[in-house]
Amino acid sequence: MSRPDADREQAMKELAKQLLFTVERHGGRFSLCRDADIPNAVRRDNLTLDEAEELLETWKLRGFHGG
Repeated sequence: MSRPDADREQAMKELAKQLLFTVERHGGRFSLCRDADIPNAVRRDNLTLDEAEELLETWKLRGFHGG
């Protein structure tokens, strides 16, 4: 993994933590899960780094509740 990708991954993980998501890495793919403070858990699997970043940025823009 190149340094910029490693930096992006670290930033994504920090944002995930702020938004109460857990992150699992499976090779070059990621799973994101959030079950805190929402009626139904949100889980997305097999995401690229771009997709994980996009999901978290969208969640952040929608507010703490995600929608």
